[in-house]
Amino acid sequence: MKKINLQPKSLILIFIAVATLIITSALFELYQSKKEMYDLMAQQSHSLLESTLAASNNALLSYETIDKELKNRLLNNANMIKLLYEQKQLNNKILKKIADENNIFRINIFNKKGMKLFSSHVQTHKNFKEKKSPQELLKPIFNGLVDTLFLGIKQARYKDEFRFAVAVAAKNRSAIVLNIDAKELLNFRRKIGFGSLLKKVTQSDKIIYAALQDSNNILAASGKVESLESLSESAFLFNALSDSTFSWRVIDNDSLEIFEAVHPFVHNNRVVGLFRLGLSLDSLNTINQRIVRRIIVIGIILFILGSLLLSYIFTRQNFDLLKKRFKVVEGYSNKVIQNVSDAVIVLNEKNEINIFNTAAGKLFGINSDSIENEKLENLLINNTCQKIVSLQNGLEQVECVIQNQKKYLLFSKSTFNLEDNVTNTILIIRDLTNQKLVEEQLQRKERLVAMGELASGVAHEIRNPLNTISTITQQLNKDFQPKNNIEEYYSLSNLVAKEIKRINETVNSFLRFAKPEKIILKEFLLSDLLNQVEKQCRPMLNEKSIEFKLEKKWDGNVIWDKNQMLQVLLNLIQNSFDSIENCGKILLKVELENNNNNIKLIIKDTGSGIPEHIKNKIFNLYFTTKAKGTGIGLSMVQRIIMEHGGTIDVDSEKEKGSTFTIILPIK
Repeated sequence: MKKINLQPKSLILIFIAVATLIITSALFELYQSKKEMYDLMAQQSHSLLESTLAASNNALLSYETIDKELKNRLLNNANMIKLLYEQKQLNNKILKKIADENNIFRINIFNKKGMKLFSSHVQTHKNFKEKKSPQELLKPIFNGLVDTLFLGIKQARYKDEFRFAVAVAAKNRSAIVLNIDAKELLNFRRKIGFGSLLKKVTQSDKIIYAALQDSNNILAASGKVESLESLSESAFLFNALSDSTFSWRVIDNDSLEIFEAVHPFVHNNRVVGLFRLGLSLDSLNTINQRIVRRIIVIGIILFILGSLLLSYIFTRQNFDLLKKRFKVVEGYSNKVIQNVSDAVIVLNEKNEINIFNTAAGKLFGINSDSIENEKLENLLINNTCQKIVSLQNGLEQVECVIQNQKKYLLFSKSTFNLEDNVTNTILIIRDLTNQKLVEEQLQRKERLVAMGELASGVAHEIRNPLNTISTITQQLNKDFQPKNNIEEYYSLSNLVAKEIKRINETVNSFLRFAKPEKIILKEFLLSDLLNQVEKQCRPMLNEKSIEFKLEKKWDGNVIWDKNQMLQVLLNLIQNSFDSIENCGKILLKVELENNNNNIKLIIKDTGSGIPEHIKNKIFNLYFTTKAKGTGIGLSMVQRIIMEHGGTIDVDSEKEKGSTFTIILPIK
């Protein structure tokens, strides 16, 4: 084998290709790792934003719940005071008592002009300037626009303090106003509010800023938010707010690279604003730099290993090529073995199967992949071919039963030694069953043709004298009358005429066999023929209480001579009927052959069977074992089957019944 010599130019090109591959792989790995880190940061920032959104929603719900509870408490007291006021049972002392008992900071009642009618406390704000008058604050009640007014948190009338207040209208449009000190409420809001929440979020040095921003202003923020752009200035932020989905990007903020994650904040089905979270990328950049260093080191190592590998490949090149060619030859040989029509079985020194080709699997009905390393005896345990184990080297024809079918097999056995002097045995098996069946059919056909020609000649030679004798007998009966023994004369002449008629019918049967009717092929449904056979045979079979079973494993259109095939099946069923005394069984079975082109018709009975010494004679013309038989029936069956391009075979055993198997092409 010629060795392959690489030129320096080729070697350089190979090294360049390897180096390019390594560099490309390294860059791709860097890109992939960076992408994975960004994905990880996106997942973590998304989780953090989701937690912040949930906490924000809870804070707002807390605001609303506390406001609602305060409003309800103040309104309940306001309605009670309203009732006392309208019943004129109210004074400043009672108001003070109600305020003290219910922890209410101030209770005031103003008339329509804003003048104070009753109060739960003594006026002490003489030197303070009024910030907002009751007339202005309670105008909706005084004007009859509302009956209940929620003032919420408002600035105190004189001091720099805040109150939480509600007001209800009396019948005369006076206003009953209840206040509580909002200092603790505002402190609570500051503790759980957005500002406090965002400050806690930005306590980590990895988080640059956190902000809640609407389209106009920053609602709440913590961290470095001095240079945050507005939503209207950024298409990314505007789209994120509009789409109501989580988004992220990498931006530069004051020469600092930031991973920014955003998510709209929705409360009570209303978009409040956009939460923005800025994360530092310092850790990611550090990791990327470390990955780059690792990739460079790995690339150098891979380059060195690749060089060594190339050297090894060059060294092994010729050997691999030789091995490849050997495998090609081996594969070709294996394909030849697997695709030959004969079964091939190779046994090792332990009589275990090493090779079992497709034809062998088909012959024995075994998957060739599952039989390897099995003993040959195990393969044959369910068949009657055990004798092949003890066959001597050479050729020998063996008759076996495989899968309940009789097979005629030609065995060729030989041995060969491998390099380690281990003796192997090779069996080549040729299935001669179909060939033998065809030979038998041809022999029968030759006999039938010869006997048919003989029958035709004899029939013509007999028919002419018979016609003469018949004519003379009829003429004598007309023209001659004996004087004595008249009755005996006419009895004998009638007997002669009857025997002449019987001989003539026999001659006609011979002529029908010698010159059969022409086959008229027509397409019809097979089940129609089988149903007609069953219908015609049923009355006859009932006479002997014979069970008839029709088993159809295939049905479809066939192109046969329907009348002649009907004659074939009726004739065979008649023979089965004659062989059964009482209470037997007849099976008519139809199935498709393996090649899907032929039909197999099986007529099986439990009759007396056919003795072995006459089994090969039953298709011969004029051969019969029946007292009144002509010996033509099975010969006619044989002829019709052959003219349809088919074969017929019989398997029978004395006292165990007979099985006739017909194989016919579908068309």
